[in-house]
Amino acid sequence: MALGRKKISLIGAGAIGGTLAHLCALKELGDVVLVDIVEGVPQGKSLDLLAARPIDGSDIHITGVNDYAATRGSDVVIVTAGLPRRPGMSRDDLVDKNKGIMKGIAEQVRELSPDAFVIVVTNPLDAMVYVMKRVSGFPKNRVVGMAGVLDTSRFRSFVSNEIGISVQDITAMVLGGHGDDMVPMLRFCTVAGVPLEHFLSQEKIDAIVKRTQMAGGEVVGLLKTSAWVSPAASVIDMAEAYLRDKKRVMACAAYLEGEYGIDGYYLGVPIVIGAGGVERVVELPLNEAEKSALQTSFARVKDVVASVQL
Repeated sequence: MALGRKKISLIGAGAIGGTLAHLCALKELGDVVLVDIVEGVPQGKSLDLLAARPIDGSDIHITGVNDYAATRGSDVVIVTAGLPRRPGMSRDDLVDKNKGIMKGIAEQVRELSPDAFVIVVTNPLDAMVYVMKRVSGFPKNRVVGMAGVLDTSRFRSFVSNEIGISVQDITAMVLGGHGDDMVPMLRFCTVAGVPLEHFLSQEKIDAIVKRTQMAGGEVVGLLKTSAWVSPAASVIDMAEAYLRDKKRVMACAAYLEGEYGIDGYYLGVPIVIGAGGVERVVELPLNEAEKSALQTSFARVKDVVASVQL
């Protein structure tokens, strides 16, 4: 590891982990430690990525390991380890097996990188980030879940495809749990500042909402495994906001203590990410219908978290 560079540990060297390592290199966010329990996988992926550095123009170092010792002193820890979804499975079906994996990782992070900013990707997201916080004992500003960034990106992409306007001009916010009852906030979706309904009928908007909610399952149905490029890109957006103190407003699974009427749980809400981690929760002025939809989504999250016995 180079002196002065940030250290980013990626726990899980599967498809998302490998893509994360490549994106870290492309953006030169910091030196990378790629960790996986399968011998040869993190080492092989790191070697492959190292060979691409001259072409990518990146000087960061990438190390592949099978133990956690090399992660000591990490500035950022990103957790993707866990069983992926298969056809016919919901995200919630993974809770029992991935809970044990997350608990073990949290213990290692607590011991080796007590000052790290932790981003959890493993599903079921809202429950797994809860496990990470409980076991690590980290403050709420340093443990966050990737969910709404991805869901919002999917929504924006679908809108862009439908209306033929650049994704860069489409603003959106998808809140709630990272599941089929997530809540695209249509009142806050605009195209260059113009309300979405100016461009699309309610029928088409409803179809895009439904597709966004089911987008993860759509990918699983086609690939027979979970998505990896778009989740990785979403996580990198979050990590970059922290490492470069960008003060970005992003929809993420954050620990709430009264905001939106929720206390003691993680839920997808708008937050500001900067050098202080989760620097604040942004409370949107929701109408009654939006509040009801968010509470419905939260009820599902609460049920899944209740099944987690620590």
